[in-house]
Amino acid sequence: MFDMTKQTFIKGAMILLAAGIVNRLLGFVPRITLPRIIGAEGVGLYQLSYPFLIVMLTLITGGIPLAIAKWIAEAESAGDTDRVRYIFRTAMLLTVAVSVVLTLGMLLFAPSIIRYLLPDTRVYQTFMVMSPLLVIIGVSSVYRGYFQGKQNMIPGALSQTIETIIRIVASLVFAYLLLPYGLEWAAAGAMLGVVAGEIGGLAALLWHYRTKRGDRGKKAHRGTLAPNDNSPILKRLIGLSLPVTGSKLVGSLSYLLESIFTAKSLAVAGIATGIATAQYGALQGMIIPLVLLPTALTYSLAVSLVPSLSEAAARGDKALIQKRMHQSMRIALVSGAPFVVVMTLFAEPLCRIIYAHEEYAPMLRLIAPVGLFIYLQAPLQAALQALDRPGAALTNTFLAAGIKLVLIVQLASKPELGIYGALIAINVNIVLVTVLHGISVLKYIGFRMQFADFIKVGAAMVIMGAAAQWLMHRMPISMEWIALVSACFISVILYIVLMIWMKIIDRHDISRIPWIGAWFR
Repeated sequence: MFDMTKQTFIKGAMILLAAGIVNRLLGFVPRITLPRIIGAEGVGLYQLSYPFLIVMLTLITGGIPLAIAKWIAEAESAGDTDRVRYIFRTAMLLTVAVSVVLTLGMLLFAPSIIRYLLPDTRVYQTFMVMSPLLVIIGVSSVYRGYFQGKQNMIPGALSQTIETIIRIVASLVFAYLLLPYGLEWAAAGAMLGVVAGEIGGLAALLWHYRTKRGDRGKKAHRGTLAPNDNSPILKRLIGLSLPVTGSKLVGSLSYLLESIFTAKSLAVAGIATGIATAQYGALQGMIIPLVLLPTALTYSLAVSLVPSLSEAAARGDKALIQKRMHQSMRIALVSGAPFVVVMTLFAEPLCRIIYAHEEYAPMLRLIAPVGLFIYLQAPLQAALQALDRPGAALTNTFLAAGIKLVLIVQLASKPELGIYGALIAINVNIVLVTVLHGISVLKYIGFRMQFADFIKVGAAMVIMGAAAQWLMHRMPISMEWIALVSACFISVILYIVLMIWMKIIDRHDISRIPWIGAWFR
């Protein structure tokens, strides 16, 4: 049925990439349809509860999945199967306990949280509906960490796809059915679809786990672990996960404070609450997800990179560490660049075709060039975590977050800037985090990207952009979306040819890709 054996770094990344691309493309179905059902303001209500949810999820899942993946990869390389089992059980107990406590606290203090932390009190229904996600996602994260540690990316990829499909259908159906009861209930319906999707994704992970172990294995292991045996494992698990959780918590708290500060700054600028909610919904629910589309690849690289680098570090294989970093950074750069070109040049037709809201095109045009820093950031952060340097990631994230929040207050409160002031602050944050992560990686492992690669990719981007513009204005096609897709497709082919000609991509790179690579050997 499925190959449950350990996969290579490239194969694991490509499995996650395939699932990531499918999920991102499917995920754009509600991104396109939901604003047409509940409008930008409804999307804003749906998005406003997310920053608080992410803070809670960070406390539960921030560092534990990566700690599990790293530790299990080390135990697997040493052939210590008993320790693998003990790590998994301890992590599950810890995660369930923390998630249950936080869920109860979230429900108990919901009125106060909404009144003082969230900028629009109409998010109450959405807030209550999302509360089960803490336990569901917490449990799923432990299973994903377990499979990542074994360098088996199929269960995680499959569960993501199932979760995405269920979420799409359920979110749109529930939002449509609850719309007659008010915009706040429609937003809650969309969130209910997220809960349904996460339940489906967890079911897929459970099925994979039980299938792998088998009934005989489960019976044989039952009762073999004494309670006292968990103590050292629990202590080290917390020790491994806390720095990573701290780093991610800075980012998630920054996201929460960003939503609060943005709302208050827009109010100072004289923008009404309803309009501010709509603008925030457009930024976080429509524009930023479009920019994050290529992170399907960078996420797959980051997930595959953690156990791969951890295993190489455990063996002291510095050459392999350098090789993996170069592979992941080069792929992130080469694959992200065409998206930056398309989103920068064609922001207006993209917003008009996808969202039917061309008035938000300036937001996309402003953030698109910074997207390249987003795509390079994931492999850099994964490297710091895999090589036991989460403290550096924490410091970098904290510093950049502080600067972002100060800039939001200074810029978004100006009437002439408004939401664009917040967007400028977000851009500064993204660039600063990526640059600081790059400096940290250079300091600890001596890795640096070759400057010539940036020059070559930059030249290819310019040529691709010029070709895309020329084709777009000369396409003998009346339908705008067909002309746009055709111009982008042809220009991307030109970009790939240039990458091969300039030897950024070679036949050896393509030959390592599973299934496709066989044609190039």
